[in-house]
Amino acid sequence: MKSFIVFALIVAAVAAAPQRGPDADAQVLRYDAENIGVDGYKYSYETSNGIKSEEQAQLNNAGTDNEAISVRGSYSYTGPDGVVYTVVYIADENGFQPQGAHLPQVA
Repeated sequence: MKSFIVFALIVAAVAAAPQRGPDADAQVLRYDAENIGVDGYKYSYETSNGIKSEEQAQLNNAGTDNEAISVRGSYSYTGPDGVVYTVVYIADENGFQPQGAHLPQVA
């Protein structure tokens, strides 16, 4: 019984180990950030494996009961099928609203 538990722990440890894949050695090629603060921010980055992201946010109605942050951004990556997928989004008081050619459209 003890050997079974030890064997199960070894299998669990191996399964939980970080996997090496094509993205494991990706490097950050570009990173820009500005205006990081309580009233908003803006950042963008690009990695050597083709991932790109940019986002900016601003605080709306500061100091009121309707105070909310509004975020706009996009990201893109190359899928396992070799296709570049791009998502453009807004996140605000109406929730997260993504758009992309590969995403289902809500009528």
